[in-house]
Amino acid sequence: MSYAAGNKAWGISDRSGRRYRLRDMMVEWTGAKVGPDEFDPKQPQLSAPKVGPDPQALKGPRPEPNLAEQRNIQYGFNPVGFNSIPGITPLSNLAPVGAIGTVTVTGVINPDVSANIAYPTLVALTSSVGTATSTAPEAENKAYPTLVALTSSVGAVSTTTTSDITATYAVTVASYYGANYYYIDGSRAATLNLSEGSIYRFAQSDSSNNNHPLRFSTTSDGTHGGGSSYTTGVTINGTPGSAGAYTQIEVASGAPTLYYYCTNHSGMGGQINT
Repeated sequence: MSYAAGNKAWGISDRSGRRYRLRDMMVEWTGAKVGPDEFDPKQPQLSAPKVGPDPQALKGPRPEPNLAEQRNIQYGFNPVGFNSIPGITPLSNLAPVGAIGTVTVTGVINPDVSANIAYPTLVALTSSVGTATSTAPEAENKAYPTLVALTSSVGAVSTTTTSDITATYAVTVASYYGANYYYIDGSRAATLNLSEGSIYRFAQSDSSNNNHPLRFSTTSDGTHGGGSSYTTGVTINGTPGSAGAYTQIEVASGAPTLYYYCTNHSGMGGQINT
């Protein structure tokens, strides 16, 4: 069938509705007829290429005859593998061996600590890095048990500290309505419950404790109430208000109800139930 030349014909774009010379219009891959400035070519990814076969096998191969024996060889450098070359060593022979330097643990003793005090184990050390060495300064009239316990194993080096103290109370002194009081862990003249056979430390290193020595008594307010100082199982260290100062008590079996008080000022302390 024959058609007119259409040299002067106009066409309407299927996309925009604009008018173009029919002879200038283009047909897209979707079949739409558009103006030349609207033409959108087909994205190549919309036409996936044909994939042919991907063979893996070889025709007439010639593999090495001792392949299984070669795969049994442990490739490595002494001491990793090849510790005994004749006969090819088994897989279990791959045992790495090594050591890294020296571990040194040094203990420092507080010069304020009084004589004849026994110290528990300071450090427990587990190490796989060669040699472990412990040193401690010498001091007269002090009993020091083992400073460092060393165990060799594969793993990291760790340190731990041990102590026989059941609890440590932070003691401070502050004024309340014009009168000074002991504050135990922040509580004013707190009533405490202590267990027989346990050790409790009342730390007085805070500067507010200056001139306020803490002691124990079986009488409320101690010597200010007509009583006397209770000394069974009591250890005193340092000067109140200075670093390391404390009063410590190991509660005896059958201990009576106690009271803590200041030897220099009345009305500062509280009660201890045992």
